[in-house]
Amino acid sequence: MLKPMISLVLMFITLFVLAACSSESTKEGNAAVVDKTGLSDEEKNAKAHAVPGSGDLQGNALEGASNPLSRTVVYFDYDSSDVHADDRPVVEAHAAKLAGNHDLIVTLEGHADERGSREYNLALGERRAQAVKKQMVLLGVAADQIRTVSYGEERPADPGHDEAAYSKNRRVEIIYAK
Repeated sequence: MLKPMISLVLMFITLFVLAACSSESTKEGNAAVVDKTGLSDEEKNAKAHAVPGSGDLQGNALEGASNPLSRTVVYFDYDSSDVHADDRPVVEAHAAKLAGNHDLIVTLEGHADERGSREYNLALGERRAQAVKKQMVLLGVAADQIRTVSYGEERPADPGHDEAAYSKNRRVEIIYAK
């Protein structure tokens, strides 16, 4: 009786180890969170850059460089999680919007360029998202209104392999929940 039981336990352990070791490497499968909405990339991009909760602002009121709410991306220098002075008005505008509407929830998606290891870039993306969150909380946003996630290098905004592409990929995207 003991010998078949030991064999059964060893078989389950072996299956568990094999299942844990096997992974299918896909671009989004390695990300910290995988989007399974089934939306096309264009639909996801449009949805990601929309600013909901602005029912009082119609048409092109949020468009244009003069309105910081029209921007939903904060960029970073190489190997840095410090928010640029140029991007502080964007963070401040979104923080004011969130602080004034406690029903809004935002996700801050941290990204990095392809340089560095996968693990390092995931950690860097998280530090970037946390830096934006920290500024928003200091500006009066409730911490439970902000979620953070890091995609590291897994979701580049620009697939190129030069400094222009890298600078677009070092970012935090501000995405409002519906």
